[in-house]
Amino acid sequence: MEEEVVEKSEEAILEACIQHVREVLAEQLPHIKDTKYDFAPPFKEMTIQLYLVGVMWQFYTQYEKKEDALEKAYSTLSLMMIKDGAKPKRAEKQVAFIKDMSKLEDGDDALALALGYESKPGDMSLAEVFDHHLDEVRVSGGLWRHYDQGKKLILLGGLLFGMAGVWFVTVFLPESTNITIFAVGLLMAFLFMVPVSVICLMIYRYKIKKGDNSKTSSS
Repeated sequence: MEEEVVEKSEEAILEACIQHVREVLAEQLPHIKDTKYDFAPPFKEMTIQLYLVGVMWQFYTQYEKKEDALEKAYSTLSLMMIKDGAKPKRAEKQVAFIKDMSKLEDGDDALALALGYESKPGDMSLAEVFDHHLDEVRVSGGLWRHYDQGKKLILLGGLLFGMAGVWFVTVFLPESTNITIFAVGLLMAFLFMVPVSVICLMIYRYKIKKGDNSKTSSS
């Protein structure tokens, strides 16, 4: 009977935490929309989730030791994602990624996590996190769109070159086996995708380096 009471209590705390986080998020998101930030969608999602883990961490310190409260926060984020429609494996993988990103190279907590933990009602702490990354080219929405378009171009070009290779072998070498035709198609796709990917990577690195240099010179 006592264990049942404890379980109910833990379930109530979990629901209260999720409700609290939803309220904090509803309060913080308008500040993000008002400023019209242009960040890459994966970066924006990761930052918000790190921030929410910080909010959950703060919430659970009422009931747990600080280290245990953080672990509880990660598990609650996973449950919250599942409640919102994410598949369990997807939620597990995303939370593992969030854990990896929660610590900086020097061992300090990531800014989003730290400000989420220190957040107070009525502040603009989530917007403060994004303000800190405004000049970082590598997380900009513009660069992400170029990357996304480039990825589609590479896949489409590879498909077209592959089909061209299959057509060439089928028409001019009709006695070729299916394996040969398939191999030529793959080779043609490979010959297009590799050099184009290398060029896109060089452009990406150039833009990152240029952005970092601009940031350094302006500081």
